[in-house]
Amino acid sequence: MANSSAAAARRYRATGPAPSLTGPASDVHPVPRRAPAPPAALGLLAQAREGLAEATALRTPNERYATAHLAALRTAAAVLAARGRPDPTPRRRARIRSAWEVLPEIAPELAEWSALFAAGAARRARAEAGIRGAAGQRDADDLIRDVAMFIRLVERLLLLQPVIPRPGLGGTASAGAVEPSGRSGGGGNRVEGA
Repeated sequence: MANSSAAAARRYRATGPAPSLTGPASDVHPVPRRAPAPPAALGLLAQAREGLAEATALRTPNERYATAHLAALRTAAAVLAARGRPDPTPRRRARIRSAWEVLPEIAPELAEWSALFAAGAARRARAEAGIRGAAGQRDADDLIRDVAMFIRLVERLLLLQPVIPRPGLGGTASAGAVEPSGRSGGGGNRVEGA
């Protein structure tokens, strides 16, 4: 009996340090690191953060919605840039697929997020076309919150520290201000925005 307790204690210690109650959130749910994110992924995440900041500053719901959805698309592209591999078959490589269609294959843990943003693609197209009422104020606000959470999740997935701007400096939405929404979290294909 004592041997099984000692073995269990060794297994627990081997997985890493215990999470700190006062430390950063990244200590709570560590993700094994494979390799650092490639520069292309980092650039796309930076563009996504900038797009999200821009979306929060825009006035009309259509502009806010379309810009936030584009930030989500850039975030998905960062995952594809970090994890994607060319399809082995030329037939599948030649077919153009939406990033939202490819993302669940590359990162199954993001399948629900992919479905959420894929469902908003038609609304984004209407909003970009300037169709009045394509997106309401609440639609834009909800999407901005969802995109902020998605960016944080992908940053954690790619093992980056989320950027949390100081209040009043006009950066991206504070990661601490985002309410959890209850969502859990072919790469070489030609991918087109959805």
